[in-house]
Amino acid sequence: MSKVVKKDYLEEAVSGFNLRTALEEANRCIVCHDAPCSKSCPAGTDPARFIRALKFKNVKGAAETIRSNNPLGGSCAKVCPYDQLCQEACSRCGIDKPIQIGRLQNFIVEQEKAFDMKVCKAGEKKAGRVACVGAGPASLTVASKLAQAGYDVTVYEREAKAGGVLSHTISPARLPQDVVDYDISLIEDLGVKFVFNTEAKADILKDYDAVFAGTGLWSANVDSSFPGADLKGVYTAIDYLKEARKNNEAFDPGKRVVVVGGGDVAMDCASTAKTLGAEDVRILYRRSIEEAPADINEVLYITSLGIGMTTGFYPVAAKGNGKLETVEAAGFYDKDAKMSISADTLVFATGQKAEDQSGIAPFEITDKGLIAVDENGAAIEGFFAGGDVINGGKTVVEAVAEGKKAAEAIIAYLEKKGVK
Repeated sequence: MSKVVKKDYLEEAVSGFNLRTALEEANRCIVCHDAPCSKSCPAGTDPARFIRALKFKNVKGAAETIRSNNPLGGSCAKVCPYDQLCQEACSRCGIDKPIQIGRLQNFIVEQEKAFDMKVCKAGEKKAGRVACVGAGPASLTVASKLAQAGYDVTVYEREAKAGGVLSHTISPARLPQDVVDYDISLIEDLGVKFVFNTEAKADILKDYDAVFAGTGLWSANVDSSFPGADLKGVYTAIDYLKEARKNNEAFDPGKRVVVVGGGDVAMDCASTAKTLGAEDVRILYRRSIEEAPADINEVLYITSLGIGMTTGFYPVAAKGNGKLETVEAAGFYDKDAKMSISADTLVFATGQKAEDQSGIAPFEITDKGLIAVDENGAAIEGFFAGGDVINGGKTVVEAVAEGKKAAEAIIAYLEKKGVK
């Protein structure tokens, strides 16, 4: 990860390329015939092709490759785990170090915005009407692809803003809101309609030819019987991050903050607390740091902010007189170990689960509480699903991939029905 120079909550942690540095980095590419980087992108963004275009200073061609393949190219440039996907596959790894594909993609999208390039166009109008439930990455991808195919698409979102996790939970240090807003604006330009502050249920959806459910995981995976769960200062990660994103510097993160968990969401909670003014922030993770599922760059980032990570312990109780005062923890490996931590804020970043989906349609639900779909994202007649609500919570780029696959299946379904 590049050197972190960060001052506040809304400031991005990593600086981008300029034209000179972007061209220097692109020229390191050895133009592999088999392009392992492109084969390793779940969404098929095709980095080999856009890097090759950039090498020849064809920035518009590079932007066309990214945007036509990935409607959320700007957001993915910020949050995609490149070091586990395309950059890990880069052939330069065997020479010195991989091409910084993510930063190149980010540069190209910045140029696309600066020069107002209009890459994607709405297709010739067709009769089919499709509803997308939820405005997260999978739904946004479906909406974009269907609009480009000529279908009328309406996205229903119960919040006041589109983006799902992109707008409501991921820290702006990783993903500035203006990047998300730009991706969404391009989808709106295709004619996609957004209806906010609305729960789309069966009565609304009955008039559509097909429905896509991209409802995400918005129920916290926290035991409500945890001692002290009702104390003031005890949050779920979802609530904590949503409040911070909504109120920015007006949000009080707490002075002494304990975050429970070892994933990227836990890192987001910890960095949010620190950059919003918390004096002491500690991550509590029951396993070893090597077993933490968070991206290594996110671990390095929170470390650069002075945030400590206590491993081998998990919380057993929150104590206080109406308001949190201490967090009691026990050893995960050493069963006799105990610890008491002074804190006024406790954030559980221990995973999310899907909410009840029966109001949308009588879906078949898996033993993990997710919508059951086939290999193309089809659930039941006329209904499709994708993103976290079918995969249990993976990456944004995987949600994009599932959205693209579902869009193709919806088009095939509508054509088979004779809706053209």
